[in-house]
Amino acid sequence: MSKIMFRINGVVAILGLALALGVPARADDASAALYKSKCAGCHGADGAGQTAAGKAMKAPDFHDPDVRKMSDADLTAIISMGKNKMPGYAKTMKPEEIKGLVAYVRELGKK
Repeated sequence: MSKIMFRINGVVAILGLALALGVPARADDASAALYKSKCAGCHGADGAGQTAAGKAMKAPDFHDPDVRKMSDADLTAIISMGKNKMPGYAKTMKPEEIKGLVAYVRELGKK
């Protein structure tokens, strides 16, 4: 009986780990605050890029299908290294902060 319980516990642990790793990152309050301080000036509070600076720099709208189909790796690279007139943040943000911003951008794009 103990071998069966050991196997069941092992299967449950593996399934739990697989589910945890497979769940995409979710934005939290810290990510929202970071977005507001670093990104909203150009991309807007709603991610549409319709601020004066966003229009001048042609900031993309996060609701645009082309942006929404970008991979997390693509968005991470843009936030990290910058693109066009957008500065890169790899030297000033931790990887987990950038991951949180990617999740926040995804949430804005869905609204």
